[in-house]
Amino acid sequence: MASPVKIRLGEILVQQDLISADDLSKALEEQKRTGRKLGRIFVDNGYVTETQISEALARQLKIPFVDLHQFNTKPELISKLPEAQARRFRCTVLEDKGNSYLVGMVDPTDLFAYDELVRILRKDIELAVIQEGSLLQLIDRSYRRTDEISNLALELGEDLGDTTIDFSSIGAAKNTEEAPVVKLLQTIFEDAVQVRASDIHIEPQENKLHIRFRIDGVMHLQTQADLKIASALVLRLKLMSGLDISEKRLPQDGRFAVKVKQQTVDVRISNMPTQYGESVVMRLLIQNSSGFSLEKLGMPADMLERFRKLIHRPSGMVLVTGPTGSGKTTTLYAALNELNSTSNKIITVEDPVEYRLPGINQVQVNEKIDLDFSRVLRSTLRQDPDIVLIGEMRDQETAQIGLRAAMTGHLVLSTLHTNDAISTPIRMVDMGAPKFMVAMSILAVVAQRLVRLVCESCSEPYSPEPLEQAWLQHELGKEVNQHNYVHGKGCSICNGTGYQGRVGVYELLEMNNELIDAASHHDPNHFIKLGRQHMAGKTLRKSAVDLVIGKRTTIAEAMRISNQFEE
Repeated sequence: MASPVKIRLGEILVQQDLISADDLSKALEEQKRTGRKLGRIFVDNGYVTETQISEALARQLKIPFVDLHQFNTKPELISKLPEAQARRFRCTVLEDKGNSYLVGMVDPTDLFAYDELVRILRKDIELAVIQEGSLLQLIDRSYRRTDEISNLALELGEDLGDTTIDFSSIGAAKNTEEAPVVKLLQTIFEDAVQVRASDIHIEPQENKLHIRFRIDGVMHLQTQADLKIASALVLRLKLMSGLDISEKRLPQDGRFAVKVKQQTVDVRISNMPTQYGESVVMRLLIQNSSGFSLEKLGMPADMLERFRKLIHRPSGMVLVTGPTGSGKTTTLYAALNELNSTSNKIITVEDPVEYRLPGINQVQVNEKIDLDFSRVLRSTLRQDPDIVLIGEMRDQETAQIGLRAAMTGHLVLSTLHTNDAISTPIRMVDMGAPKFMVAMSILAVVAQRLVRLVCESCSEPYSPEPLEQAWLQHELGKEVNQHNYVHGKGCSICNGTGYQGRVGVYELLEMNNELIDAASHHDPNHFIKLGRQHMAGKTLRKSAVDLVIGKRTTIAEAMRISNQFEE
């Protein structure tokens, strides 16, 4: 293919009646004043969309337009271009045609970029137009730091050698940012944020050090390294989080903040002695309170309306239940974000404080100095709060103080580890809370799980396996053949998993007079039976099945989540 000819974007858009001559004149004036790219000015000012610009260029140059969200990109082709060049020239390799490559470019009229690409790829290239936003997302997800992490781990191992060294000198070095251990940690954090990992696990094994990420609730091995670097990594992390570097026999918890790609990431760290060394788990929390919104939780509209009314009640207790990692904290913080106003005094008692919300008084529990939940709660109620959030109902005393607060004019929000909504009031009674307090104080219980969503970029029709067909038959009955199903075949956008992102599935048990009477009954089975009648058709399992029918998740994922529910 001949090299591209330089053309004027503004004139193309005017010729194709996408913008007016007056729009072009205004944009050119703004370009002279600010130095910004003309195409970006068109989009930001609302003259055209990014897609319209790309399609207009494709028509003018008589080359194809490729939507990266619908195109099945291949990691081995993307890697033909180094990340620096892909970002600089705004391009990626889409297809190997034998004698040439099909290369997607945001600006296919860039003559210098074209010549450089031919030189780097050492093959003729054909051009296609792609959108800048989609390309940058693809680059962020495709250029993983796996090789860099492995190389840095190897470099650190070589630096340490086989001799015993004073690891504390690494943390005290003047040029800390140059130390291999710091470079390695920085790269690990960057890669974890890039792939939306919620946790980083550093695990010493018999002969190797495993570094794993938890992405969308599932563990993935990032890399394996020499076991001898484990001590240096753990020591550096202890220094960063203010832990006792001399203590290697007892578990420790701490936290620190790091800046990754212009984002502040709060890191909650837990280390524990194991057979082959200290294991470290780090929970990554991106500090962005604006992300806590009830609308973003994924609750069905009717349930969201009921939940919103409940949290605006002046008193009573609302409990959110589910296992660790099911999104309970996100739900409660979204509720607090909505309730946060100058007219409400809000106090939270947490262990630990996971996110910092402006305008809210947050208290960190500290067992080491006897600052436990019950002690903080007693002081909290003397602070004249309207709304109290208790991080978790852990013991009888905490439960009773919380229930008493709910009965005396406070709205109390809290979490509990139970399997579903119906069993929660029974669990409170088992913890030693009086039945009458449980019955009179609890307004509602929300149970939830997180379900992985099918990757939109590689979603395709799917025929259920026999076991899946039988499960669907049980859940849907005669409707099983009235729906189409999908799965993700795996692509560079989702790192080959077929899933990208998660959404909550919920059930809401709202207490009414009948349920309040049943909760006070001597036989808990009476309450459970009545609760199931009220929850019929509105359970966690039904919520997961609805996502399958809506083509948002797979049958396998709904089955995996449903196995966690009690029958």
